[in-house]
Amino acid sequence: MGEWSGDIARLQCPVCRREFVRRGDALECASCAPWPIRDGLPRLGREEWVRGPDRLMRRFYDGLPRLHDPAVRFLLPLMQGAGSEESLREGYMRRLELHALPMDRPVRILEVGVGTGANLPRIEAALPPALRGRVEVWGLDLSIGMLAGARRRVRKLGYRHVHLVQGDAHTLPFRDADFDRVFHVGGIGGFRDPAAALAELGRVARPGTPIVVVDEQLEPGLGPVRWALFRALTFYDAAPHCPVEAVPAGATDVLAEQVSRFYYSLRFRMPA
Repeated sequence: MGEWSGDIARLQCPVCRREFVRRGDALECASCAPWPIRDGLPRLGREEWVRGPDRLMRRFYDGLPRLHDPAVRFLLPLMQGAGSEESLREGYMRRLELHALPMDRPVRILEVGVGTGANLPRIEAALPPALRGRVEVWGLDLSIGMLAGARRRVRKLGYRHVHLVQGDAHTLPFRDADFDRVFHVGGIGGFRDPAAALAELGRVARPGTPIVVVDEQLEPGLGPVRWALFRALTFYDAAPHCPVEAVPAGATDVLAEQVSRFYYSLRFRMPA
């Protein structure tokens, strides 16, 4: 049996939206084929859903998971010519407003595109002391290679409150309005349908909670060298930019800002 021990009540079938029952190494709903649990990860995406840019980027991340974190830490600041990994992450982590999480009930945070889990210790550090180790954190990614890195990090840090799932950001396997914070970093520009992914982030977030999305956008006014390096980084996207136009209808408190020379942060909330 797979070692995954997350609460299946937090999950739902991404096809029919019905509840799951666990049977051995699989999650079953009332109408769809079983969803397997392999190597300790629920596999809640179908291969036929992975098309176009999604397929290209998954191949890239599956092939280079161990190089990803060193590249962000050392190569990205060199390409930008300014800033650091920490300054970039601090720029968007503050928009999650983790200091304002409720203290009187269970709290859940979702990172879509969790990668190797680099944000997990930063979430923990930003929480109020009374909530550390108590907030339930869920991480979803399309890439099994990146999730393997996240599992290693979770085991190393001893995080019993972190649950990882393989799935598709366009069809999240979670219930409506179930998370107190929802965020995504570094991939939406390569999604086949960014608007659908943003709608899914909004669907699973509680009304009023900050939803934060971060990806590549070139800071205006930089010279041709930075432009060329930026385009090398964003080869998969014809027009990398902050997708304000794709924010779900009715969203409030929309804030788009540049958090480094190569990255934007987009924050919005969904109404009740």
